[in-house]
Amino acid sequence: MFKKLAEQLKTEFIETSTAPVVSPIESLKEQSSKNFLKKLSKHALNLYERKTDINNFTKLALSNPENDSHNKIMDKLFAQKDVVDPFSDEEIFGLSHNERFLKDLGLDK
Repeated sequence: MFKKLAEQLKTEFIETSTAPVVSPIESLKEQSSKNFLKKLSKHALNLYERKTDINNFTKLALSNPENDSHNKIMDKLFAQKDVVDPFSDEEIFGLSHNERFLKDLGLDK
């Protein structure tokens, strides 16, 4: 009779226990699944950021083609006397004879 009572108490304790014993193999499975989910979440975030960047660039690139405000801004900037236009023929010619620039490009003699 004592054995039956002990077994019954033992089964009740196991059923009502709030902190079950976890084997090391199960904890490794949990850890690996958590790592997998972290990597998956990071990958999903990178894909989302990439898609957002592409959408923003596309929206910017395909915006109003008649809008030439950027040209007006550049013209105002180059009209100032202290600003040098890097696209002018004189500047491009100066770069073609700049020894330091040619050396950086590996084109020096």
